[in-house]
Amino acid sequence: MINLDFSQAIALYSILYIGIVFFLWLTGRKQKEKDFNLDPAYIWYCSVCTYTYINTKEEEISVCPRCASFNKKTVDRQ
Repeated sequence: MINLDFSQAIALYSILYIGIVFFLWLTGRKQKEKDFNLDPAYIWYCSVCTYTYINTKEEEISVCPRCASFNKKTVDRQ
């Protein structure tokens, strides 16, 4: 028979419990497909440096992050 002290038994059970939880965490994780839907209202086009950037603020005028010029939102006609 295997002789274990109380502290060894607690350590063994703790390690086994943590190992099982870690294994279940690794196998249970699912890589969710991320669906990136971007509203066209947030896409800005700089009229000075022709840089396309995203600004999620609800503003009519935006500052270009590349050249720091001010841009006014225009309605895209497709």
